[in-house]
Parts: sequence; C-alpha cells; structure tokens
Amino acid sequence: MDPNQAAWFGSIYSLGAAAGGLGAMLLNDLIGRKMSIMMSAVPSTAGYTLMGGAVNLSMLHAGRFLTGVAGGMTAASIPVYISEISHKKVRGALGSCPQITAVFGTLTLYALGLVVPWRWLAVAGSVPAVLMVVLLVFMPSSPRRLLSLGQEQKAEKALRWLRGSNYNTSIELNAIQHSINTQVKVTWAQLGKPIYYRPILISVGMRFLQQMTGITPILVYMEPIFAKSNVSLEPRYDAAIVGAVRLLSVAVAASLMDKAGRKALLYTSSMLMFLSSLTLTMISHTTPCPAVNITAPAPNSELGNTLQASQETALSFVPLISTVVFIFGYAMGWGPITWLLMSEVLPLVARGVASGLCVTVSWVTAFVLTHVFTLLVDAYGLYVPYLMFTVVCVFCLLFNAVCIPETRKRSLEEIENYFRTGRTFTIRQNHPSVVSS
Repeated sequence: MDPNQAAWFGSIYSLGAAAGGLGAMLLNDLIGRKMSIMMSAVPSTAGYTLMGGAVNLSMLHAGRFLTGVAGGMTAASIPVYISEISHKKVRGALGSCPQITAVFGTLTLYALGLVVPWRWLAVAGSVPAVLMVVLLVFMPSSPRRLLSLGQEQKAEKALRWLRGSNYNTSIELNAIQHSINTQVKVTWAQLGKPIYYRPILISVGMRFLQQMTGITPILVYMEPIFAKSNVSLEPRYDAAIVGAVRLLSVAVAASLMDKAGRKALLYTSSMLMFLSSLTLTMISHTTPCPAVNITAPAPNSELGNTLQASQETALSFVPLISTVVFIFGYAMGWGPITWLLMSEVLPLVARGVASGLCVTVSWVTAFVLTHVFTLLVDAYGLYVPYLMFTVVCVFCLLFNAVCIPETRKRSLEEIENYFRTGRTFTIRQNHPSVVSS
C-alpha cells in the first residue's frame, strides 16, 4: 500500500464502527443487548475471512469495514449489557472489563504478529468472535429487558443466576419494575425534558471529547510521529510499549473506579493528558539551532559535538515519555470511564438508541480527526495538532467539573431519578432513591 491507501485501510474501520453504532440503535431495543452482541459475530467473522483470503485491496477494505461494523455494535451494546446485569457496588470494576480484555487482546495479536503471517493473523482474529457467541449462550438476558417485556419469572431467574441463590431479588426487581412503570414512550417533544436531553448530551459530549483528545491519530500514526520527533526507538517496540502502558493504566482504573470514584479519575486523566500534550506542543515548536556554532573555538569542536549528541539523545526521550504519559492518562480515565458513564447515565427508556448515537458520534469524530491529523502535520508540523489536543484537555477538565455527575455506588434507578428530579448536581448520599419515592 502507498501512504494514502494505508491511511484509508486504517481509518475505514472507524466508518464501519459508525455504521455499526447506527445499527445498534435499532438492534439494542429490537432484539435486546445480549442478542445484539451475538449478532456482531457475523460481520466480525465475515470481515476477518475477507482479509485472510484477500487477493486485492478492495477485499482488504471490505474486511476492515465489516470488522469495524462489529466493533461499533459491541461498543454500543456491551457497556449497556454489563451495566444492566452488574450490582451497583461492582459496576465500575466490571464496566472496565471490556477495556481490559480489549487491550489484552491487542497485546496478544501484537505478539502473534511477530511470528504469524498477516493472513493467519486475520484467521486468529475471528476465533474470539465465535467463542463469544458460544459463551453468551449460557449467559442470561438483561433482567431489565425481561421485565420491560413482561417476563417477570424469567427476569427473577436471570437476576438470581447473576446474584446467587441466597440473594433477595425482590427489592432489586421492585426497583427495576418501578422505574419501568414510570417510563413512557419517548417522543421528539419529550426529548426537550431535562431527564432525557441532559444525560444524552452528557454522553455525546463525553464521546466527542474523548476522541478529540487525539488518542486515535496518536495510536494510528505513532511510528511516523516518533520518527518526526527524532525518537530513537525501533518501530517493533512501539506496539509493545503502548500495549503494556494501556493494560497497566486500565487495570489501575478498574481497581480504583469503585473506590476513588469516576470524577476523581477523570480529573487525574485530564491533567495527565494536558501536561503531556502541553510538553509535546512546546517540544514540537522549538526553534532549531544553527547548523554551525560560529562562536565555539575550533579545538573544542569534538567535545562540543559530543555534548550536543548527548543532549539530543536525552531530549529524544522526552516525546517518548510524554506520549507514554498521555496514553497512560487516557487509558485510566477518559478511555474506560466514558464508556461506563454512558451506560449509567442514559435514560433507561432510550438507552439502546442513545448508546448507538453516542458510538456513531465517537467513531465519525475519530475518522475525521484521523484524516485531518495528517493534513495538519503536513502543513504545520506536529505543533498545531498537539496544541489543539492541549486545548481539548482543558475542555475535558471543565466538562468533568460542570456536567458529569458522580455515579459511584448508585443504582441505575437512582441515577435516572437524579435527572428526573433536577436537584443538586452532585448526587447526595441521603438523596431518596426510586424505591423509597
């Protein structure tokens, strides 16, 4: 592939994911979250099969697009499914599992890519999709969906399977049923009510800002970015470093999400990304020194060259460290938490459709930014995109402070009740839940 063809091969996944998100808007409520996830195995397997047996570039693009469709479907369905089957005390940790397993899967494929030809790597990529379908057969449907369909006995059976035989399911089932009973079919006119538009705007805003931080183009174009920044690192180590850092940071986020809270991790994530992107902005905007130092004495030229080489070697690690810190900050906050918060704050009656909308906005933004990034770098160098990412990180801080509620240890019904009542922004510990109201 030439650079333009490679760029399309990398970015067409985002277009497929946007299409998958649109499809999930219908499937989540039509056939349920569990079946939507299982349905994603069809485009995933077909896409990897096309890439594994590709004889031309069109087959590669089609396969890449189909795997993107599957990615968009799962991105819109898995967080919602996990949030609806998880207990509120562990929902944060379980909500991080998709990110942890995704990063672990990426590391596995990186390792296989060193020893396996790319065609067999595509075949290996289809194995988890088939395995997912087999394992999901034994998983229950969401109790909330079953209750919404009037299947009380199946909902009670599913919740008991999820919580254990000694768990008193009546309290949780009553809370879910009360929430369903208070819901009405949403019309376009009703979307103007705060209970609907506020959580949807918050979720869309989070997904938009998450992509605007620049994580996708940084990950996609890491090798040419490092080359342009004079980072003395072999390309084969790029993926290993990124994968290890992402796995570590997501594991940290999962362990702290139900202890420190969502907002605290988002603040930390925003600050780390801001400081690292600001450092990268300043480094990429430094004025180059003259090629010859006319003031240095000739006899000391060898010593001067040695010192200059040592200084350049030390400085070459600054963009590497800054990029690693940026990825670490993203993967411990704005990466996994925005997916979890999306599934928590969206209104139950519109969760399936709204989650698909959020995924579509996210991947369309990723596609546009990935293409614009190359144009900006060619025209202005790395300085302009890094400056833009720095400004976005400031907006992330402000958005977290003003718009995002703390949902730690709150049930989905309590979170929806918070938007319904329109009380103080922060959910108080003594705030009445849906059950008590």
